[in-house]
Amino acid sequence: MKDIPQALGPLLHPSPWPAFDGSGIDGGLYTDITRDARHAPWLLNDTVVTWSAFGLGLFAALVLAAWWRARRSDSPMMARVLATPLVLAVVYGVDLALKALVREERPCRSIPGSFTLESCPASGDWSCPSNHAVIAFAAAAALWLVDRRLGALAVPAALAMAASRVWIGVHYPHDVALGALVGIALAAPLTVFATRGAPWVERARKGRLRPLLLTAA
Repeated sequence: MKDIPQALGPLLHPSPWPAFDGSGIDGGLYTDITRDARHAPWLLNDTVVTWSAFGLGLFAALVLAAWWRARRSDSPMMARVLATPLVLAVVYGVDLALKALVREERPCRSIPGSFTLESCPASGDWSCPSNHAVIAFAAAAALWLVDRRLGALAVPAALAMAASRVWIGVHYPHDVALGALVGIALAAPLTVFATRGAPWVERARKGRLRPLLLTAA
């Protein structure tokens, strides 16, 4: 999964100014981490690559689990759960806008001889903030505000997702750190705001959607 589809590059990034080189921020740390990845056991690297590529699916599963468990909860909590996909979509859209504004070139393109565990994204597929980190931490923040047990699973998973993006060589550490901040800063207040949808949930629980919104137990 690429952070931004290459075909959308010209539409999302029409800016006339040159791309930003973020190697001066923490390029040395990036190089140290990817050097460790170069010499790591293949099983570890294959695991990290697989997690980086497909790990966001876990957050989708946790959101589904949150919906299932919220059927036993009050309407405000169910409203938060139902809003979570919309919250993630909004956060993702903001992240795309930030990428287009920052225009940071990928470290594997800015730093000569960079080691990567997957192909380096094309030029114009900007690096900061990391979409994977934004989505993972936004989901973790929303889940934490909905169901602490699921949130406790989502937080370390988000940390692992952010770390994997640096380990495979496609992001600087500051890319994923900023992604985490953006995800949390946007998702937390939006999830709390979604509580206002409780009256709608209350009405829906009395209609045809009752089996989806309220458990019989």
